[in-house]
Amino acid sequence: MLVIGLTGGIGSGKTTIASILEHMGYPVFYSDKEAAYLMDTDPEIQQFLAELTGEELYTTEGLDRKRLANIVFNQSHLLEQLNARVHPLVRNRFAQWVSQQKEPLVFNEAAILFETGANANFNRMIHVSAPTSLRIERVMQRDRVSKERVEQRMKHQWKDEQKNALADCVIVNDGSPILKQVEAAIQKLLSEVND
Repeated sequence: MLVIGLTGGIGSGKTTIASILEHMGYPVFYSDKEAAYLMDTDPEIQQFLAELTGEELYTTEGLDRKRLANIVFNQSHLLEQLNARVHPLVRNRFAQWVSQQKEPLVFNEAAILFETGANANFNRMIHVSAPTSLRIERVMQRDRVSKERVEQRMKHQWKDEQKNALADCVIVNDGSPILKQVEAAIQKLLSEVND
């Protein structure tokens, strides 16, 4: 079994690639969704967020993610503290999940694997790359936020060129068809499993 990191900056389309992989029958663990779930349900993390920000971030609907993002993406030391608290819990959940999988390839979809050094925990890395302007447009439409907000988040992520240089495979998601690229990546990875 190969354990593969699937990463890409905000708006790159890594979740789209993950969905294609799932439709092909490969298990995908969504780290960002797991982190969101933990922030919604774990009382210790909820207490930590209140102490970290000095604000009540939970409403009757749950965590006010936009407010949290406004706080941590404008104060990088708070973002680092949040990541240091949540990421180890997510990694533990991922390790448990991997131990239950049977497929030859399993994937972990997460935004900042290179930035945190977590790429060292994977057998191979796939990076989903897309032009910056397209990424900004996608996130503005998806999250209904301003260009400035997207750019603020992007400052905390490495540039595509840095990630491409470290990735075992790069999928370019620039609006052109991507299925052939995904299939080629899978064939390459399967050939490594079978060697």
